[in-house]
Amino acid sequence: MDRATRRGRFITLEGPDGAGKTTQAERVAGILRAHGKEVVTTREPGGTALGNRLRQVLLDAETPLQPTTETLLMFAARAEHVAHVIEPALAAGHWVVCDRFTDSTFAYQGDGRGIAKRDIEALAAFTHPGCWPDLTLCLDVPPATSTERMQERTLDGFEREDGGFYRRVREGFVKRAERETRIVVIDGSRALDVVTAAVQDAVEEFVRRLDAQG
Repeated sequence: MDRATRRGRFITLEGPDGAGKTTQAERVAGILRAHGKEVVTTREPGGTALGNRLRQVLLDAETPLQPTTETLLMFAARAEHVAHVIEPALAAGHWVVCDRFTDSTFAYQGDGRGIAKRDIEALAAFTHPGCWPDLTLCLDVPPATSTERMQERTLDGFEREDGGFYRRVREGFVKRAERETRIVVIDGSRALDVVTAAVQDAVEEFVRRLDAQG
C-alpha cells in the first residue's frame, strides 16, 4: 500500500478534569502537522451532531444520571463518533487526536461510579472493535490540583464531584497505565512549559519509532 494511503494513527489525551488535556491536544496536533501529517482533532463526549447533544445531557449538573445510563450514553456518543469521524479519518490516512476516549470510561464510570469493568469491556468490544488508540498521553494531577484549576470556570456535573470520586478516577487512570503499554503518564501538575516539553518528547519519540519501522 502506498504511504499516502496507509491507515492513520490514533492518539488520545486522558486524565482527570483540570489536567490540561485540551491545551495539550492542540500542541500534539501542531507537532504532528510539523511532521507533515494530516490531523483531525476531536473530543469526547461529542465529535458529531448527536454526540454533542448527548454531551449536553451527560455534563448537565442539573440532571444527574444513573451510572448505567451514563455509561450507555457515553458509548452511544462514541459509536457515532467512531463511525462518522474517527474511523473514516484513519482510513483516509489522517492522524486523529482525541481529547478522551474509552480509557476515560474505565476511570470515570468504572472506578469512579462502580460500573463493572467486564461490562465496559463488552461495550467497548461492541462499539469500536479493533479501534483503539496507538498512543495515549495521560496527564496525571492530584485531586487537589484538579479542584484548584477548576475553580476558574463554570463546573459541569463531573467537575462538581467530591474529592473521593476524583481520587478513584485518578487511581483508575494510574492502574490502567500500568497494564497498557500504549499509555504514557505525564505529570500534569508541573509548569505548563515543562508539561508541554514532556508531551512533545513523547509524541516525537512515537513518530520516530514509526518512521524507523518504515
